[in-house]
Amino acid sequence: MDLTEIKNLIELVKETGISELEVATQAGESKKRIRVVVASAQPPAAIVARSAPAESPSQPPAKEAGNIVAAPLSGTFYRAPAPGEQPFVKVGDRVAVGDVLCIVESMKMMNQVRSDQTGEVAAVLIEDGQAIETGTGLFRLV
Repeated sequence: MDLTEIKNLIELVKETGISELEVATQAGESKKRIRVVVASAQPPAAIVARSAPAESPSQPPAKEAGNIVAAPLSGTFYRAPAPGEQPFVKVGDRVAVGDVLCIVESMKMMNQVRSDQTGEVAAVLIEDGQAIETGTGLFRLV
């Protein structure tokens, strides 16, 4: 394993939010371990950012109600499992906890983004094939 491959693995660990990666050669002769220490108490890749305001009769409602499903990592957003196939979800679809909403491709790896709540897809906020950053809003669920 050369230095370029090690740097690529370090970037993979940083972008995916995993805390540790261990790689062994085919013959099992050597192992490389990459560990990322996160100083923050917050998890590195939060899947859903809550945007529901505190309910108060004196405050006007937010212009768009619901919860935003945010990108857990940077990469390319895909609505369907493969080109030409139906998207995982469409506006109006009901989703349950654990349902796959989309795929984010990062460093040649396909990462499924799953719902952490039950609700209805009110809006798809990103175009298929668009480059996204960690935290970018992908869907609005109500």
